[in-house]
Amino acid sequence: ISPVYVVGMLGFLMKVAMPIQECNYCVAVNTTICMGFCFSRDSNVKELVGPRFLVQRGCTYQEVEYRMAILPGCPSHADPHFTYPVALSCHCSTCNTHSDECAHKTSNAGMKCSKPVHHLYPENNYIQAYWEQYE
Repeated sequence: ISPVYVVGMLGFLMKVAMPIQECNYCVAVNTTICMGFCFSRDSNVKELVGPRFLVQRGCTYQEVEYRMAILPGCPSHADPHFTYPVALSCHCSTCNTHSDECAHKTSNAGMKCSKPVHHLYPENNYIQAYWEQYE
């Protein structure tokens, strides 16, 4: 799938592995994320010019929808439902720490799964190429 341009930001389709300890499989789902460049400005003389020269915005979520996946191979005592976010639209703004993950994660170690991966949706070559470099 091609990148989607939304208010100057790129929204890519990403594959996310969802492990639940008690279940026999990880489930791979495709979801969209917000990423891209936004105008920022930081003055080294803030004391002289005031806060109007301080502009710190990032590409963040404007609308998010939550979808549910059901993991196969779960025992009856385990909840097989897993909810994940899907970005519907993005914009340049300060990050809302109450609703968004605002920290940049440098490692993709959390994306790996030690169990067999069950794909919920048909494979996409663009995503697969990205995914394989971290497995």
